Amino acid sequence: MTDNGACAPLPLEGVRVVEMTHMVMGPSCGMFLVQLGAEVIKVEPPEGDKTRLLTGMGAAFFPVFNRGKRSVALDLKTDAGRDALYRLLDTADGFVENFRDGAVERLGLDDATIKERWPRLIRVSCKGFLSGPYAHRPALDEVVQMMSGLAYMTGPKGNPLRVGSSANDIMGGMHGALSFLGALLARERNGSGKSIRVGLFENSLLMVAQHMVQYQLTGIEPPPMPDRDFSWPVYDIFETADGRQVFVGVVTGTQWVQFCEEFDLPELAEDERLVTQVDRINARGWTIPIVAKCLIQFNETELVEKLEQLGLPYSPIKRPVEMYDDPHVKRPGGLVTSRNADGTEFQTPAMPVEYDGLPVVGELDLPSLGFDTEKVLSELGYSDEEIDSLRCVRS
Repeated sequence: MTDNGACAPLPLEGVRVVEMTHMVMGPSCGMFLVQLGAEVIKVEPPEGDKTRLLTGMGAAFFPVFNRGKRSVALDLKTDAGRDALYRLLDTADGFVENFRDGAVERLGLDDATIKERWPRLIRVSCKGFLSGPYAHRPALDEVVQMMSGLAYMTGPKGNPLRVGSSANDIMGGMHGALSFLGALLARERNGSGKSIRVGLFENSLLMVAQHMVQYQLTGIEPPPMPDRDFSWPVYDIFETADGRQVFVGVVTGTQWVQFCEEFDLPELAEDERLVTQVDRINARGWTIPIVAKCLIQFNETELVEKLEQLGLPYSPIKRPVEMYDDPHVKRPGGLVTSRNADGTEFQTPAMPVEYDGLPVVGELDLPSLGFDTEKVLSELGYSDEEIDSLRCVRS
């Protein structure tokens, strides 16, 4: 929100989505829809989504990607539980799932049945692969990064590395939300729902499209990013006097002149071997050590102040935990405070968009398992006795 507490109205208010997901890709799809105002009802088994129990690197999965949802616990192994799910889908605009092919179909939720009983329902299936030879395979973020070449491009040659977050899962969920919005608009015109399949592997493949096309257009296979040929005279990470690291970019002729003047490097500014941009790029082998020797005389604060004044592309190398102290991240609306089911609070980055200059901020607390079961089932017409018979109420 802004300093005066204003935030943008949410465009998906009044839209209901039923979600049956776990881990990251499917839940992130629902998370994006929640942040845009949709009511997302997460259907969990009586024992709860297993992601709730993850520790270590997975401890934040459930809190981050399930904020703002309602939780309904149903035993879908029973006829009564499945009937409750069907009645819930009767009221829904969308259905998001990310289980292996065949899992939700065994619940009677195959495409043919959905189109017959819920012709306006938009189904978003977040899968490992789109239709094709690999459609049957299980997939994880790290698996598809290795398969697609993304890991190869991320690490130095001979040392493929995964990207430092669940990037594909999150982007896959974003593509699911984007596709849902498109189908929602189409439904306004033709009244029909859609069956959408989102592929984790294909998402990762899209992220390396620039490298694939570069090879097709030039005939030269691009090396991993750490070993790439640079297109700029200075585009590097430098050490500072206080042991920190700062990335610095000097990418134009004007910036080169300003940089050399500010940091008192006449030997570079006046060298006849460095007249053109191509000259400066080709000379990186001997110019970068000179620049590094110059910049290490400054501590991080001093160097950043100079780079800021020059208007150069730069960034201190930060750790995720340092983002809580970043002044831009801490601006009004930059962080959203959520409460876990046990009442503990945590902060996450807000939706990375603004509507008419206003941030998108909503209530994004975590439900305890089955917290909304009684209320949601009551809205569907179940009596207290019928709800008790389902034996899945949680508080």
